[in-house]
Amino acid sequence: MQDILVLYYSQHGATRELARLIARGIDSVAGCRARLRTVPKVSTVCEATAPAVPDNGAPYVERQDLADCIGLALGSPTRFGNMAAALKYFLDGTAAEWMQGSLVGKPACVFTSSSSQHGGQESTLLSMMLPLLHHGMLIMGLPFTEPAVVHTTSGGTPYGPSHVAGSQHAPLSDDEKKLAIAQGKRLAEAAKRLAAGG
Repeated sequence: MQDILVLYYSQHGATRELARLIARGIDSVAGCRARLRTVPKVSTVCEATAPAVPDNGAPYVERQDLADCIGLALGSPTRFGNMAAALKYFLDGTAAEWMQGSLVGKPACVFTSSSSQHGGQESTLLSMMLPLLHHGMLIMGLPFTEPAVVHTTSGGTPYGPSHVAGSQHAPLSDDEKKLAIAQGKRLAEAAKRLAAGG
């Protein structure tokens, strides 16, 4: 089995749910399995530290997870059209992996959620791609051959899966779910082919 890292930060659970659906798509591809990981919150108190193990959900990511994976799905809620500080903080600390080229040539995708339809989903997805491009990763989106990209009236873009939660934290729509699963499957299929040298 070859691991594909699904790395995310989630504040209210929507991005975590997208991550789980992407993982389901990854797990549907023979020989591939999803490795779900998260990052700790960034504290405004300089001395504060997160517990070594999260209270619930996925374990915290370790540098070895990046080296071990054959592909990466990266997710964050939108923060004024950008990724959340906690995920950016982790990525800012990956200079050693950049120097070693640990992620070069591996496929990657991005996903996000926002509380409003115009909450900056596409700019958040694009901003998450930038460090991945610097790492030499191969960015994958969602093609318009996925019917839900055309039909969605909520989240889901050619840049990657997304969710519009609204102020009431609405559950994912059927189209959003389909696109997250499709993205995971697409990522795993590409990662598997690339890892095999094909």
